Amino acid sequence: MNALELELKQLIIDTLALEDMTPDDIDSAAPLFVEGLGLDSIDALELGVAVQKKYQVKLDANNSSNKEHFRSVRNLAAFIAGQQQQAV
Repeated sequence: MNALELELKQLIIDTLALEDMTPDDIDSAAPLFVEGLGLDSIDALELGVAVQKKYQVKLDANNSSNKEHFRSVRNLAAFIAGQQQQAV
């Protein structure tokens, strides 16, 4: 597991107060919403705000790609890494 994925897992746990979970409990490739981790639309909003604040990435609420970016921890890590590379 790479460092960014581990950070994201901890961010999910902290942001959404998933007190009974550890980063090891979250599969990087598993879906975050519905099946998998089972997050909902309110969780998505909270997580989106936390990601924007921590990683200074821009998320457009009307962007159809957001669903793919937030599909899994792995996808989210790839999106953030890509955004950070573009900013350099």
